[in-house]
Amino acid sequence: MNAIDPRTVLLLTGIMGGLMSLVLYALKRNYPASIKGLGDWSAALLLLFAGGLLVAGRGKLPNLVSISVSSFLLWSGLYLAYVGSQRFFGAKPRIAPWMALITGVALVQLWFSLVEPSYHMRLVLTTVVTACLSGVHAWLVFRQGSITFSRGLAVGVLVFLFGAQVMRLVTSFSAHFPLNAEFFDTSSLQLTYITSFAFSVLLFSISAVLMATDRLRIELEHLANHDSLTNALTRRHMDDACRSELERCRRHGRSMALLIMDLDHFKEVNDTHGHQAGDQALINFVAGVNALLRGPDQLGRFGGEEFVALLPETSLDEAIAVAERIRGACTLAGQAPTCTVSIGVTTNRKDNDSVDTLLARADAALYRAKAAGRNRVEVA
Repeated sequence: MNAIDPRTVLLLTGIMGGLMSLVLYALKRNYPASIKGLGDWSAALLLLFAGGLLVAGRGKLPNLVSISVSSFLLWSGLYLAYVGSQRFFGAKPRIAPWMALITGVALVQLWFSLVEPSYHMRLVLTTVVTACLSGVHAWLVFRQGSITFSRGLAVGVLVFLFGAQVMRLVTSFSAHFPLNAEFFDTSSLQLTYITSFAFSVLLFSISAVLMATDRLRIELEHLANHDSLTNALTRRHMDDACRSELERCRRHGRSMALLIMDLDHFKEVNDTHGHQAGDQALINFVAGVNALLRGPDQLGRFGGEEFVALLPETSLDEAIAVAERIRGACTLAGQAPTCTVSIGVTTNRKDNDSVDTLLARADAALYRAKAAGRNRVEVA
């Protein structure tokens, strides 16, 4: 007889799953609303916790509860975990077809529980549904770009669960499978399958917490590096980017350009149309400039209506051409309210150039553009 009772494994794992459900619920309450799926993951663990408790009561509870209801709760929990991942990654769940399938299989299993009792048929249904849910779930997580540790853990756990269910299904058709077997059979193989399912649920809940934490970190980094209104880069990030690019130019003898842009008569937009219209003008300006820049170029907001563009691998003539395209696009912009733009342009010159000297030269050129009547490009 095994030293470990399968009921004990289910009970302990159920308790841990319940605690992890509370952790995910707490994350849902405290994390930004933009991080989706946490509530679904939390509810999924509660369903799995409840289903596991009912399974542990098999032989003491009515079969309708300990077999049919418990299976329905377990499958619903596995599916809800999949729904949570879909929402977390921005996919739209198709709940009705899946729940109809789960309900239909649960009714079939009910037949083999109460009308024609057959543990083997119930086992076949359980393993097929569990394998399908874990398989599609693993594929969903795997398709989400490069694999991080948290996503890799989730994929690994789901693939392991899928493989365990397939092996359980295959071995159930072997000649060594006892015809009078029951769920709490004390064989080492049965204990292995029960334990693998229980700990797969726990490990997935840990991976869900890690994925949510990774997403929060990414969002916080984005907020730290991007202006909340226009989504342009912050001045701190631009200072670091300019410093890194200037050092790279020194090492390799390359050229970089810096553009300082200031919207003309922007105060009049706020005074005439209101601050909301002024905010929209800033948003439109950033979107328009980003559409004209290359992938490596970076655009930052230095405050108010002043913006800086960093153009790596760019000569002075190329930088002037970019500035003129930006100025022309602002002049022809059709979205009201609109502003023209004055631009100061400079490039790195000497090995002892610093970010401050580059900004000072570009700012001096911008001042000349303003003094010369605005809506101009000047070079320093």
